[in-house]
Amino acid sequence: MLPTNLDMDVLRALVIAMEHGGFARAAERLGRTQSAISLQMKKLEEQVGQPLFRKAGRTVALTDAGDLLLGYARRLVALNDEALSAVRGRAMDGTVRVGFPQDLAERWLPAVLGSFHRAHPRIHVEAQVGRGRELRERVAHGALDLALAFGEIGDTPGIPGAAALAHLPVVWVAPKGFRSDPETSLPLALLDAPCMFRQHGIERLDGGGRPWRITFTSPSLSGLWAAVEAGLGVTVRTPLGLPETLSILEPDGAWPALGTVPLELHRAPSAASPAVDRLCGILTESLGAMLADARSQKQH
Repeated sequence: MLPTNLDMDVLRALVIAMEHGGFARAAERLGRTQSAISLQMKKLEEQVGQPLFRKAGRTVALTDAGDLLLGYARRLVALNDEALSAVRGRAMDGTVRVGFPQDLAERWLPAVLGSFHRAHPRIHVEAQVGRGRELRERVAHGALDLALAFGEIGDTPGIPGAAALAHLPVVWVAPKGFRSDPETSLPLALLDAPCMFRQHGIERLDGGGRPWRITFTSPSLSGLWAAVEAGLGVTVRTPLGLPETLSILEPDGAWPALGTVPLELHRAPSAASPAVDRLCGILTESLGAMLADARSQKQH
């Protein structure tokens, strides 16, 4: 019996549909009709011999089999794109200076840069990890070509020239099993000032009349996570890069809601080269896939 080969175009349509909110959005991005995308998905179900979708109100959601296939589809599409980039882009060269927040540095960043290097060995990437304001200033002054950085918390206008790739919830983070006494001051573990998350959390506590005290400060996010895990205090951050040993406290009477913060891609006006274009595209695609995976895991 001959093996069944999955169609890469169909797998790509599946990934785009799930990452961007359905078949209609996928059709827009791929320049096809919604009926064409639906037909592709029906043929995909016939190929794998399993129902992949179920109705969820006015939209469609994945079955368990669909969710399993989506994980493989992302990997196959990424490997396909990496292979093409490696063959087509080996002659591409140059230097790209790029900055990242600490939240991405431990797991996501090494994997993405490693994949990029394998596909484009002649492009030299100079990566820096820093805080958002610092990274944005470096881009503005031409010291960096690109930077992923947090914008401002809340509904404030975005920074001109920045592309908001995602809006992430700002959350209270505590050790697992944490219990607080509303009659006592809340212990806080925070990054050194100035820090947008630090200031925002304190302002929300003050606004709700909740007493607090700072029990630990750190210049690094890894040090902050270690302090929270050890039970030294609660902190404020996004779920991005959150260690599995920590938990998110849901907003209630004791924990005020903290809103959202955009994760933005900043590009220097002078950064105009094929190498910068390529890394910019890879960062956008990889981050979108990672966030989609996180949403899928949360739903399950």
